[in-house]
Amino acid sequence: MTSPRFPSLAVGPRRVLLRLGPVQVPLRVRSLLVAAAGIAATLILLILSLGLGSFPLSPGEVLTVLFGGGDGIERTVVMEWRLPRALAAITLGALLAIAGALFQTVTRNPLASPDILGLSNGAFTGMLLALVFVSAGVSARTIGALAGGLATAAVIWFLAARGGIQGFRLIIVGIGVSAILASLNTWMLLQIELETAMFASAWGAGSLNGVTAEGLGVALLCAAPFVVAAGLLGPRLRQLDLGDDVAAATGSRPSVVRTIALLIGVVLVAAATTVAGPVAFVALAAPQIARLLARTPSLSMPLSALVGGMLLLASDLVAQHLLPVTLPVGVVTVSVGGAYLVLMIILEIRRRA
Repeated sequence: MTSPRFPSLAVGPRRVLLRLGPVQVPLRVRSLLVAAAGIAATLILLILSLGLGSFPLSPGEVLTVLFGGGDGIERTVVMEWRLPRALAAITLGALLAIAGALFQTVTRNPLASPDILGLSNGAFTGMLLALVFVSAGVSARTIGALAGGLATAAVIWFLAARGGIQGFRLIIVGIGVSAILASLNTWMLLQIELETAMFASAWGAGSLNGVTAEGLGVALLCAAPFVVAAGLLGPRLRQLDLGDDVAAATGSRPSVVRTIALLIGVVLVAAATTVAGPVAFVALAAPQIARLLARTPSLSMPLSALVGGMLLLASDLVAQHLLPVTLPVGVVTVSVGGAYLVLMIILEIRRRA
C-alpha cells in the first residue's frame, strides 16, 4: 500500500532518491537507510584502516585475510596489529556516543556531553590516582577510572541538584568541575615520575596507540550490561521528551529515569576512557549528527552508536595516515568537535535571524 505522503520504496533506486527530498519517507525507513549507509561506510573505513601502513595491503588482500586466507606476515599485520585497534575505535566510539545520547536526552540540551561536563577528566583523575598509588595494571586503571567518573558525577549532581536538575545548570556546573579537574590532573602529572607522567600524558590526550586486546576486553565486559540497560531504558527516555507531567501520567518516574540514565552514561564513559583516554567531542557530536541524518524527533541510541564508531574510526585513520606526523586520535576529534561547534553556532544564529 502506498500514499502520497509515505511512498513505497519498491519503485526502483532512482525514484527513491528523488523522493527523499521534497516528500518525506516514513521515519523507520529513513532510520534504516541511514543505518545501512553507516554500516557500509564503517566497513569501507575498516578495510582502509586494515590496509594502510608501513606494510600496505590492497582491499582484496585485506578481505582475503579476514576470510581466512593470506600468508603468515599478512595475517599477523591484519589480525594481530591492526584489527584490535580498528575494533577498539568502533566500539569505544559507540560507547561514547551512547553516553552522549543519554546525557543530551536527559538534559534536553545538545551541548550536554560527558567531556563537556567533566566526566572524562574525572575518569582521568581516577586513573592517575590508581596509576600512582595502586599499580599500572589494566584492572587497577579500570577501577580507578570508573571510581573517578562516578565520584565526579556525584559531585556535579550534588552541586546542580538544588531546586531540581536543569540542563543549563548541569552544563555550567560541569564546565566548572571539568576545569578544576583538568588543573588537578596537570598538577599530578608534574609531581609523578617522568616515565609515568609520559605514559599518562599520552593516554590523557586520547590515543589508541596502546590499545590491547586485554584492556579492550575488560572495558567491554564492564560496559556490556550497561549498554543493554541503555537499550531497555530507551522507551522511558522517549517518554521524557513529552514532559515530566505526561511521562509521570504514562507510568514513568522522571527523576528515577534520569538518575539511571546518567549512571549508565558515566559507566560507559569511564569504560571507554580506561582504554583510550578522554577522547573529546565524539559523545557531543555523534548523537546530533545521527539525528540530523535520520531527521528523527528524538535521539536514537543505535544510530548514535553507529555514527560514533564511524567518527572515531575515521578520526584515527586521519591521525595515523593523512597528516604529516602521527598524532593521537584525540587531537583530531578535538578539531572535528571545534568545527562542529562553529557549525552549530552558525545554524543557531540563522534559525533566530
